[in-house]
Amino acid sequence: MNRSVFNLSGREALVTGASGYLGREICLALARAGAHVLINARTPSRCADLLAEIEDSGFNSSAAPFDITDETAVADFVASRANKPLHTLVNNAYSGEGGTIATAPSSAFREALEIGLVGPHHLFQSLLPQLRMGREETGDASVINIASMYGLVSPDLRNYNTAESSNPPFYGATKAALLQYTRYAACEFGPVGIRVNAVAPGPFPAAQIQESNVEFIQTLAARVPLGRIGQAHEIGGPVTFLASSAATFVTGTILTVDGGWTSW
Repeated sequence: MNRSVFNLSGREALVTGASGYLGREICLALARAGAHVLINARTPSRCADLLAEIEDSGFNSSAAPFDITDETAVADFVASRANKPLHTLVNNAYSGEGGTIATAPSSAFREALEIGLVGPHHLFQSLLPQLRMGREETGDASVINIASMYGLVSPDLRNYNTAESSNPPFYGATKAALLQYTRYAACEFGPVGIRVNAVAPGPFPAAQIQESNVEFIQTLAARVPLGRIGQAHEIGGPVTFLASSAATFVTGTILTVDGGWTSW
């Protein structure tokens, strides 16, 4: 296969939740593949370091600070781009605490759904004209929803010492909903050439957890067929593939990146 099919030069990619652990690596991977990356976080300060890192490496990016749950902010962002095409939208934003069914308040479910499902839906809907323009310009446009293996299977609660540290039910429920939304959107927008896929990451604990809780990391690694946790950079390749011309016949797919966790 010609490696040029992975080249994203001349394409615009918006990544939400870009300042997070995986969001950063997604941005770096897309930029290295040649895309101009729009770095989204809630505030300019959260975009600044990553923007500088990408620019200092000789790649292209711009800050796109806005809250995806704020419909006015989304409208302002869309208007600021006027009639510019968008080729890739990566819905990666998420925020939430730990918990269990016994301890989680109803508000936690509402907040998780707002940022993990309603926000991505409204952003996709608002950017449809620009994604259509991207499709017309290059022959391809795609949406990539970052879900989780916990949208496919339940967390093993034996891995957690307390309810507060447990992967919460509202997280998995929201990610499962995002997976179904992905399938629906793929069917709705397939006829117009906009592809919609999802990536379901497995155990990718943040760096601070790796440093502060070695025993927990060892427990997670023991559950993975590959015998280790994922490293953040390992999410970039799958996302780049789905954004690229190598995946032009791929839509409605859930690409699981979990070291084999969900194969047990």
